[in-house]
Amino acid sequence: MRSTTLLSLAAASLPLALAQDDSLTSSKRGLCYVDPEENTQDTDVWDASDSDLTWYYNYEASPTDGIDESKLQFVPMIWGLPDSTSSMAFYNTVTGLMEQGYNITYVLGFNEPDGCVSGGSCIAAEDAAAAWIREIEPLKDQGVLLGAPAVTGSPMGFTWLENFYNACNGNCTTHFIPVHWYGNFEGLASHMGQVNGTYPNMTMWVTEYACADCELEEAQQFYNMSADYFDRLDYVTHYSYFGAFRSDVSNVGKNAAMLTQKGELTDIGAWYLGQQATGNKPKGGAAQVAKFAGWAVVVASVAFWTVL
Repeated sequence: MRSTTLLSLAAASLPLALAQDDSLTSSKRGLCYVDPEENTQDTDVWDASDSDLTWYYNYEASPTDGIDESKLQFVPMIWGLPDSTSSMAFYNTVTGLMEQGYNITYVLGFNEPDGCVSGGSCIAAEDAAAAWIREIEPLKDQGVLLGAPAVTGSPMGFTWLENFYNACNGNCTTHFIPVHWYGNFEGLASHMGQVNGTYPNMTMWVTEYACADCELEEAQQFYNMSADYFDRLDYVTHYSYFGAFRSDVSNVGKNAAMLTQKGELTDIGAWYLGQQATGNKPKGGAAQVAKFAGWAVVVASVAFWTVL
C-alpha cells in the first residue's frame, strides 16, 4: 500500500558543508558532460589525475574525444527517437564500441521524453516503447544494464513512464531508473522518495540535478546536502551534477556552475572533483546551455511516497 505525505526535512539534520576530507570523495560520482562550443580546453578538467569522477555520459551514443576512457567509463545514451522505424543505429554503435574494447556496462534511455521544450526529446510513449524493444532491449543479451527513460521531475514524468511501460507490454527491461531535478533539496528528496516508492525494485541514478537560479550560498548548501544524501542511500548507485560548464554559459544560474567564467573551479566544482574549496566566485552571462537542461523551472513541492 502507498500513502502520500508532504516531505519535511530539518536542514539541521544534514550537513551544510563538507568538513571532513573523506566526505569530499565518492565512487558514485560521474560527469554529465556538456560539450563547450568555446574553451574546449575545459574538457581536460574532468579526467585530470586529481579528479574524483569515475564515469560519464554526453547525451550521445559515442564517447567524447579528449576524455580518457581508461579513467572515466563511458555510458552511451539514446537521446531521442531514431530517424527511422527500422533504425538500429544506436544498437550498432554500442555493440561496435564493445567490439573495439570499450567497457560498456550501462546505457541510458531517452532524455526527458515527456518534455517538449528546449532540452526534452518530446517522444510519444508508444513510439519510445517500439524503439526500445527494437534497439535497446537486445543490448541486455550483451550483458548491458539498461537505464529507463530519464523523464523530467514534474508530475507528467510519472504519467509518461506509466504510459511507456504499458506500451511495452512486458517487453522492455529496465535495470535502473534515472532521475532529474532542478529545485531545492527538500523537493529533490521528496521526488526521489516518490520515484523509489513507485519503482522500489530498481536502483536509481540521479543524472541531472542542481539548485537552479539560486543564490551562491543556497546553491552550495544544496550541493553539499544532496551529495551527502546520495552517498548514504544504498539504492542510489550513480549521480552526476548538472554544472560541468562555465558560469557565463549556464542556463541553470551562474551559481550552479562548476567553473567560473574564466574556467576556474568554483567551490562546488572543486568539491565535486574531490578537492578542497577554491573560493572562486562565479559570474553570469546571457548564454544558454540550451540542448540539455530545458526544464529548469520545476514544482517546489512534490508528494513523498512511502511503501507501508
